[in-house]
Amino acid sequence: MIGFPYNESFNMRKLIFFHFSDLRACFYPAKVVFFSFKAIRRSNFICTFAPNMSNFYFQFKQFTVYHDLCAMKVGTDGVLLGAWTDVSGAQHILDVGCGSGLIALMLAQRCNAEIDAIDLDENACRQTRKNIKLSPFSQAIQVIHGDFLVYHPDKKYDLIVSNPPFFVNSLKSPDRQRSLARHTDDLPFDQLLKHSAQLLSSHSRIALIAPFEQLNFILSISEEHSLYMVRKTLVRSIARRPPKRVLLEFSNMQNSLQENELNIESSVGKFSEEYVALTKDYYLKITE
Repeated sequence: MIGFPYNESFNMRKLIFFHFSDLRACFYPAKVVFFSFKAIRRSNFICTFAPNMSNFYFQFKQFTVYHDLCAMKVGTDGVLLGAWTDVSGAQHILDVGCGSGLIALMLAQRCNAEIDAIDLDENACRQTRKNIKLSPFSQAIQVIHGDFLVYHPDKKYDLIVSNPPFFVNSLKSPDRQRSLARHTDDLPFDQLLKHSAQLLSSHSRIALIAPFEQLNFILSISEEHSLYMVRKTLVRSIARRPPKRVLLEFSNMQNSLQENELNIESSVGKFSEEYVALTKDYYLKITE
């Protein structure tokens, strides 16, 4: 475990800690760059701090993601889903629970689709609009402030993507905005899949990331809504550890299932070949 000082008053005695593999995966771009445990011990790293998170952002190869207005920050889950999602053939894409706009921006980088990004939280929509305006993809993405569960557009989507809130069994945060972003109360998996199925055009797909322990439940409710799993990737932080996440793609048309596994690191402090290949078009610098 390693940590750095952070709270709104910048109290040096209070620390927030991250597991090293998550830190390397999430915090490569921009203001925090760590190279190895030895480098950290020798203080050979670049790290800048501010009195609050408002000065923190993530610099990717083609765009910058600010997340000071968002309850949930840029993290590994969003990067994984944005890089993993298949955008082939998609002309109309919907990003559900867009947060900072990270996933919408990642998808816009590698396709020419029209992308709608919807979020219930007004600050998240403001954040997404800011990040889109600063990006090369401002003409491709439209932000919608509203409740996805009552969203009824006059068009259908070829692809719906979501990094949904899924802290189902964790204690509620006293911060309403953060709790809204973390818990399934406002966007449960069954409602997400049910309403998504209604918004899909023919031969269309839904891509999402979820906790591994929720896999069987998600599969059971997908069948209720005539959605068929066509792609599945089990995600481990490091080889030989139990899966923590699962990347899932569903279609409203039956097809053969593609299955594989992804280890973020092959050993402590060393990215796996498959993770490097998946994210190399986005991170400023990522090596095995």
